[in-house]
Amino acid sequence: MKKIKIIVASFVVSLGLAGMAYAPATYAAQCSTPKDCVNKGLNATGGTGTQTKPGDIVKLIVNALLYLIGAVSVIMIIIGGFRYVVSQGDSSNVTSAKNTILYAVIGLAVAIFAWAIVNFVVTQFA
Repeated sequence: MKKIKIIVASFVVSLGLAGMAYAPATYAAQCSTPKDCVNKGLNATGGTGTQTKPGDIVKLIVNALLYLIGAVSVIMIIIGGFRYVVSQGDSSNVTSAKNTILYAVIGLAVAIFAWAIVNFVVTQFA
């Protein structure tokens, strides 16, 4: 089980490092003024430079956390399935593997309902 955790942790870290490798390191050198850099960044993201609403910030945070929870849930379902396959009929290991899968699915369902509730509230009060 420790080897699986190490493999998953190293995979997540390597994804993070690979993402940082694609960050534009020389982007700031292309700007003549700080205002120019901000405007280029806004244009690159499709922004308009207007004030961001608190509801938009909440939606952005909830969506980011939802993606994170979804990825963790899928990984836990895979780990639970792997533990179920290698349990060799031992009832305690089978029960533990089934609980892992069940709790991962429940966590994913709760995350989806939380996303739906937040989006409903933000759109109703925005």
